[in-house]
Amino acid sequence: MARSRDAPDVFAKLYDRHARAVFRYSASRLGREHADDLTSDTFLVAFELRDRYDTAVQTALPWLLGIATRLIRRRRRDEIASWRATAASQGLGGDGTVHAVYDPSGEADDRIDAGLAMSSIALAVAKLPKRDRDVLTLCAWSELDSVGIAEALGIPEGTVRSRLHRVRKTLRTHLEAGKVRGNAGLARETEVQHERV
Repeated sequence: MARSRDAPDVFAKLYDRHARAVFRYSASRLGREHADDLTSDTFLVAFELRDRYDTAVQTALPWLLGIATRLIRRRRRDEIASWRATAASQGLGGDGTVHAVYDPSGEADDRIDAGLAMSSIALAVAKLPKRDRDVLTLCAWSELDSVGIAEALGIPEGTVRSRLHRVRKTLRTHLEAGKVRGNAGLARETEVQHERV
């Protein structure tokens, strides 16, 4: 990164090294349709701010994902719409994003259960405060540990850990509530079928 200050063409190596991770993270937050633009914007901002990069940090990935996260915050409506679309489509993408694709390897019942769980989780994620959603998605779809997430967001590592704990608890509660509602619905459906026979 330090060399790119004097030789901008060196910045291309940084792009080659980290573009895939930035794209995956962007796609997981906003969907594939917005990920290309966000990845480009992230590297454009990084290039413009390369003089501000702390060269004491060994890898630029947390810095880049921090830039991407701030850009995503500006597109909050797109992100919420993406999570709601995921909830409606009930699925995970095979490319590591939350976007629905058909998975022919799973059994029908497993796909239905996973779809219902994903729908419930996606709705819960859409309702999270953006600071909690930022930590969760960096944890889930980036190659960063809690130290890297703290660097990316400019917050203490302890804050990252406490937010992750809170988010996991929230999602677990939401998922368990969804299972209870799902089991109650299944019981009602079974009763109706028995009454017909």
